[in-house]
Amino acid sequence: HRSWDDMVLSPERMVLLRTIVDRYQHADLVYDDWGFSESVSSRGVVALFSGPSGTGKTLAAEVVAGTLGLDLFKIDLSSVVSKYIGETEKNLEEIFDAASAGNLVLFFDEADSLFGKRSEVKDARDRYANIEVSYLLQRLEAYEGLVVMATNFEKNVDEAFLRRIHTRIEFALPEAAERERIWEKNIPEAAPASQVDVAWLAERFEISGGLIRNAAVHAAFLAAARGGEITTEDAVTGVAFEYRKLGRLIKPAGFGEYYDAVTRLADH
Repeated sequence: HRSWDDMVLSPERMVLLRTIVDRYQHADLVYDDWGFSESVSSRGVVALFSGPSGTGKTLAAEVVAGTLGLDLFKIDLSSVVSKYIGETEKNLEEIFDAASAGNLVLFFDEADSLFGKRSEVKDARDRYANIEVSYLLQRLEAYEGLVVMATNFEKNVDEAFLRRIHTRIEFALPEAAERERIWEKNIPEAAPASQVDVAWLAERFEISGGLIRNAAVHAAFLAAARGGEITTEDAVTGVAFEYRKLGRLIKPAGFGEYYDAVTRLADH
């Protein structure tokens, strides 16, 4: 349900995202009509999105899938990876078979836990873990659809996977101008929010788009409970709420004139 307009990314990253769509949409023309199928081992498209949490990796995958008119199948790795020998491969086989039949976009979140570097074999568990990685590499080669892998730690991904990736996009924390646009996009036009100073919020808080979204929603509920308009103080309180969830300190220097207000609310 997301569109390109929902994203706030640098022009370079937007171009890279478009290349994923182009590669999938024009595969038949390039590989079949133009004869490039002999030059590749797989017709599928594999993309890697890396960067901190809340920077738009999942949103980007949703936009790509929506543009292509495909369902996005988000893989819950905790239900895929098994401590029992052979079970992980069985689970992955079922996923890839279902995805092939339904022409789905496979989205592996926190991919480094499944696509991690193969280790030196010290015991039977290491040997079977390496077999799982090797199996997954083979399955990726055979899959003709679109696979998106997202990770917060690209350095933990096995280099064998990196060699099979067609597009790599590093998502970073937004700059001030981008944060202002994200604040604007996350406060709907219908919301009574004329008192919210999004420029000040963007300059003051260097946070991810995900945190901005959560803070804006929190601010809206504060205003709704009060029966009034959403204010900058509500938004700052929303940011403080997100800070507390993450275990981050709320300092006077960061929250400025609103420091007493957000700490007073916490005390109550």
